[in-house]
Amino acid sequence: MKSLVRWGTTLGLIGSTLLGTVVSINAPVLALSEQQVKEKLDSVPVYLITNSQGLPLSRPLPEAQGQKGGSVTGVYMSQKEAQSFIKELQNVKEKDPKMTEMVKSLQVTAVPLGVIYQQLQSSKGKPDRLLFAFKPVEQEIKAAMDLLQKSGQQVNQFKSVPVFAVRFAPDKGYVPIKLPSDTQEIVPLFLSKQDALGLLGQVKGQFPKADIQVVDVDGVIKTLQDKNDEWLNRVVLVPSAESRDYIKTLPQTPNNAAPSRNQAPAKPAPNNSQPPAKPKR
Repeated sequence: MKSLVRWGTTLGLIGSTLLGTVVSINAPVLALSEQQVKEKLDSVPVYLITNSQGLPLSRPLPEAQGQKGGSVTGVYMSQKEAQSFIKELQNVKEKDPKMTEMVKSLQVTAVPLGVIYQQLQSSKGKPDRLLFAFKPVEQEIKAAMDLLQKSGQQVNQFKSVPVFAVRFAPDKGYVPIKLPSDTQEIVPLFLSKQDALGLLGQVKGQFPKADIQVVDVDGVIKTLQDKNDEWLNRVVLVPSAESRDYIKTLPQTPNNAAPSRNQAPAKPAPNNSQPPAKPKR
């Protein structure tokens, strides 16, 4: 989990009070490499249910044209929800002693989202590949649908992991923030509506049309892979408060120490960022 620890300082500052100044981004660059996309996704911990050998709990998929259909495992965005699912399984009365014993050994294992992305990239086209079914936080799904419906969109369900981005206005770029320890600004994309509301509240007075755009993690990844905009280098995916608390429990090294409460807050700064692909519904 070193990749998560590395983001400890950045995420801690993003979670601080936000106050603002102005910077712009213009220089074009090439689209991000697969490794660069992975590194951005590594800032987000996700949670697998694994057995005593550390292997993900999975179910087989139907065979297709005589070939094995691979298997699928759940990827939880909430450690607590993954733990709740294990408890549900353990409370089921199972007649098979082996199955009962196996369920007892289940545990929640955290991995960086970038590891899931890397696994999917490396197993493309393989019939027996392991697929990942994401389990978004129900509260965030409801929040995303509420925002989309309030914007006039007809939405009955949201099938992916929602991402919340703060914009200066519906036709303007995203609000970046500037860390006191860095000369460059970053563009935060939040996995929690509550965190996005915190940034929105800081800029709403100066930018009355500022709002929260709902996209999904698939659209974010596709944008990182396909677009050549320089601002994408500054994008940081911000995990939920629950996951940030988990990151704080990871062993710290001198170079990756958690931020002090006395550090100065991050600052919003307008830029020319463009929105990622819209969510699939």
